[in-house]
Amino acid sequence: MPPNIDEKGTAKCEKAEPEDWATPREALSIVFKRCNLKNTVRIALIVGTILFIINQLDVLLRGQATWAVWFKVCLTYFVPFIVSNLGILTVTKRKPKSTI
Repeated sequence: MPPNIDEKGTAKCEKAEPEDWATPREALSIVFKRCNLKNTVRIALIVGTILFIINQLDVLLRGQATWAVWFKVCLTYFVPFIVSNLGILTVTKRKPKSTI
């Protein structure tokens, strides 16, 4: 089995030499890498659920949810997903070569 594949057959994130990116296409390949996607979705589910409970649960339990509330619920999960991906992209952005 290749060293970057675990016993379940899924790709592991390489900790020794993370990929870097300079173009939007390379950035998307990092964002959609299975191990990164698994982590960012997990973060979005955990953080989104906590924020949902804090911000929207009472409205749902009272039966007062409108389309606007459901839109906010979607954003509640989407924002942590985007933020966690931006964190990955910030860490992995290719540094410009020094011309000195």
